[in-house]
Amino acid sequence: MKLDLKKLALRDVNSKLQSFDKSSKEKDFTIINPEGCHALCVGLVHAISVTINGHVGYYCAGMNQSAHITINGNVSTGVGENMMSGIVHVKGNASQSAGATAHGGLLIIDGNASSRCGISMKGVDIVVKGSVGHMSAFMAQSGTLLVCGDAGDALGDSLYETEIFVKGKVKSLGVDCIEKKIKPKHIKKIIELLKKSKIKNIKPEQFKRYGSARKLYNFNIDNVSEY
Repeated sequence: MKLDLKKLALRDVNSKLQSFDKSSKEKDFTIINPEGCHALCVGLVHAISVTINGHVGYYCAGMNQSAHITINGNVSTGVGENMMSGIVHVKGNASQSAGATAHGGLLIIDGNASSRCGISMKGVDIVVKGSVGHMSAFMAQSGTLLVCGDAGDALGDSLYETEIFVKGKVKSLGVDCIEKKIKPKHIKKIIELLKKSKIKNIKPEQFKRYGSARKLYNFNIDNVSEY
């Protein structure tokens, strides 16, 4: 089904997708003429497929649950914010805070992601085929961030238990984030994410692993300057 945002109001489009009838045989939707609108495809809770042809604004696919959303363009701040499950696939670049506070599912970004990618992520898997900006995975709590390009300053600042894998260069590590040894279980996870993201010609051994040094879990006067 084709939904034209030049003919339909944003609220009507979101309402139609949110109130999807499970008995319907029509589970594939295409949205045209988004023209950078904000909060498109938020709060979807059904296993439907939505393709957006064009660029979108803030918080696209926020709070997604079960839906498979593909954006054939660039996205602004907070794509996939607080998503619970499903797949969000950005074919272009993403602005800051991609996947913020997301609890589950898979977020794929074919291009680059700006600053704070994966900020406070809580279980989501994020794959960036390009590079990420500064303070990515800031205060990230769980889940996986896999970056096929480079990472900016303060990667993993104040990190908890999120796993970070970067193939390229890391400009600097944030507070309490250190490089760690890659074990067989991590290789298995990398292979899984590469396969799901349809990334070929990259070997899992090319990535470096970063994680929490676990020095900030409990207050320690010797580390007071780091808090």
